[in-house]
Amino acid sequence: MNRLELDPTTSPRAAFGAALRAAREERGWTQEELAERADYSATHVSAVETGRKPPTPRFARRVDAAFGSGTLFIDRYRDVRSASMLDGFEEYAAQEAKAREIRAFEIGVIPGLLQTSEYAAALADAQVRRGTITQDEADSWCAHLQARQQRLAAADGPMLHAVLDESCIRRLVGGRELMARQLDALEEYAGSARMIIQVAPYSMGADRPFALPVHLLTLSDRSLIGYSESVGQGHVQRDLNILTTWDRDYHRLQVGASSVAASIEVFRAIRKELE
Repeated sequence: MNRLELDPTTSPRAAFGAALRAAREERGWTQEELAERADYSATHVSAVETGRKPPTPRFARRVDAAFGSGTLFIDRYRDVRSASMLDGFEEYAAQEAKAREIRAFEIGVIPGLLQTSEYAAALADAQVRRGTITQDEADSWCAHLQARQQRLAAADGPMLHAVLDESCIRRLVGGRELMARQLDALEEYAGSARMIIQVAPYSMGADRPFALPVHLLTLSDRSLIGYSESVGQGHVQRDLNILTTWDRDYHRLQVGASSVAASIEVFRAIRKELE
């Protein structure tokens, strides 16, 4: 029987797989026995051990429970996840998981929390082709995005208010059919009770208050945390004066953007252009 050996020094994902195999074999368990204890298939366990699939938070928690290893594999999962993140984003994501309200303004790309899985994969695949990230990092990023979206969809999930610069929906990602499905998803999301989605049209011009993507979190104590990105760099913002300005400017953005109903009509119009 062929056995694929991973070099744990090549990537955090390889290190996770090697550690998983070592922990299993130390206990004398087969992949089938670990799979039964962790409530996964043996095929899935094998794929993570050999690096063919990235681990997820749920998988890491299940194997920690099965091994009685505390947070060993959750901690290793964080290494896998952070390998594909900009500086600052992991800190932001930890706060996002606790937020009661998320406000986002995005330019040129659909906000991550509103991306379909195929849209997210198309963006990640493009980065792999450009050599910006590895395939392991792309897979890890998509898995992390899925976990963030699951939190948003939870019964106690936060309110999301997203304003999309018109460039987000005009930029063709993954082909016409994929983009059409993404626009369908935006229309569906816009009808959700916990989501407000607006388009900031090009006609806003200089009245659009933000020049870069901005995220604002409201925590349970009503405190604010911000996050912004420039090329290759993420930054968590905690300065109260700056956050107060961002808060005020976001209100201005909301007022200047198209209404939810008008934004849905924009989604439909662009969707029709793609047919």
